[in-house]
Amino acid sequence: MTGDFDAVVVGAGMGGMYALYKLREELGMSVRVFEAGSGVGGTWYWNRYPGARCDSESMDYCFSFSPALEQEWEWTERYPTQPEILRYLDHVADRFDLRRDIQFGTRVVEAHYSDNRWAVRTDRGDAVRARYLVTAVGCISAVNLPDIPGVETFAGNAYHTARWPHEGVDFSGQRVGVIGTGSTGIQLIPRVAAQAEQLVVFQRTANFSLPARNRPLDAMEQRAIKATVRERRRLSRESGGGVPLTNPEITPPVSALELTPEERHRVYERGWAIGGGPPFLFAFDDLLKSVEANETAAAFVRAKIRAIVKDSSVAEALTPTDHPIGTKRICLDSDYYETFNRDNVTLVDVRRTPIEEILPHGVRTSAALYELDSLAFATGFDAMTGALFAIDIQGRDGQALRDKWADGPRAYLGLATAGFPNLFIITGPGSPSVLSNMPVSIEQHVDWIADCIAYANERGSEVIEAAADAEDRWVEHVNEIANDTLMPLANSWYVGANVPGKPRVFTPYIGGVGEYRRICDEKAARGYEGFAFSSY
Repeated sequence: MTGDFDAVVVGAGMGGMYALYKLREELGMSVRVFEAGSGVGGTWYWNRYPGARCDSESMDYCFSFSPALEQEWEWTERYPTQPEILRYLDHVADRFDLRRDIQFGTRVVEAHYSDNRWAVRTDRGDAVRARYLVTAVGCISAVNLPDIPGVETFAGNAYHTARWPHEGVDFSGQRVGVIGTGSTGIQLIPRVAAQAEQLVVFQRTANFSLPARNRPLDAMEQRAIKATVRERRRLSRESGGGVPLTNPEITPPVSALELTPEERHRVYERGWAIGGGPPFLFAFDDLLKSVEANETAAAFVRAKIRAIVKDSSVAEALTPTDHPIGTKRICLDSDYYETFNRDNVTLVDVRRTPIEEILPHGVRTSAALYELDSLAFATGFDAMTGALFAIDIQGRDGQALRDKWADGPRAYLGLATAGFPNLFIITGPGSPSVLSNMPVSIEQHVDWIADCIAYANERGSEVIEAAADAEDRWVEHVNEIANDTLMPLANSWYVGANVPGKPRVFTPYIGGVGEYRRICDEKAARGYEGFAFSSY
């Protein structure tokens, strides 16, 4: 393909789909979306591993731009599975006729700004030009494979959870190894254990996990939710994490240290029984600010792990002690800790006995050789920047984005970066992104981008660019508020600690979805303060 477009959008996940709808239908722009997969869905197209499920509730993890869409779609479970979310996104693509402007099976490899246009090239030889470039590549989409000696020699079947075979995998009768116990591993491991003859779990870091308490949604509950969905959306947009739920035992939240131990225990028990992250972590307002308050929640979960896991040595290995609860991505599970009571499951603590090499028929640690038929890597992603760096993006004077961000990402409001005119980043570094319910943040970003473009059009401006001084102040603000919390204390992928050599920078904005929206609205009301508008 060759030609000119008003905008090129990279990615057809939720962000790219809504960007296409908004720019095409409401601004009348010509848009071309390039998507590497053969269908829409982004994260939910690629991540098809057993147990893949959203950790936001289904009634919140969906678009809100169309009231009719909200009312017509029926979710079947409290927390939707990958197949159900993908069916939903396919329905959205069909309902709004999105596919006609999406080119599937096409990966963008290069985007250079020259002669006031973005020149975009793909791996299929397409060369198009566009006034605007909108990246919707996802925050956690660039696969991170561990650098383990001999990994390429493994003779069995090897899988990464984010590139799982679409036809599924049958582990019956097999000896299976799973490397990684983050959110993905915690969802995957119980499902593999129920099928495999033997499962060996290689754990580097014990993670806190809360019960999901997933259940079917009956028709009566769905009707009740839909009857108040507009208020639910308002509460989500004004919240900290993009969801409206708190623990009903404490309203409004108070310090965990204000209650007696017995009162506090009751609140935590209520959050544990409700299930999900917000009823537990948002029960008190200082769990991510006070070490002492946080320890009360961490100790509660540690006690739960020790009560569930029968083997005390396994329980201790599964008990996190190196980071405050919530400073790494909180995980939600269905029978994760219970899985380690099964006779066919072995836990290997690779901090005590590190993996030394992968052999053709197994994994050798410093203490033992584990013979395996299949390996599953639940090792996560090069988050926030990896997918952007996979594209050769060059702004003014040939400056590469990966060079500008070599010491850490720098983006004004998480939306744009100085020196890269007419480039917008959906849920980029410096925005709530991965600390929020993603559809809420995606819609807010796309709406803001569209309004900014409309503002420029009304004034005859053809170039929109973030100012360097505004970008500097925003990056400083993002760092300041992060450092006022416990979040930087953990070696998490929020700071890039899972990728060797990556600069340690706390990347997302932790000030909350509601506060971030307020700031963005104020900037827009002041003529998009922090952006420069000009003509060619």
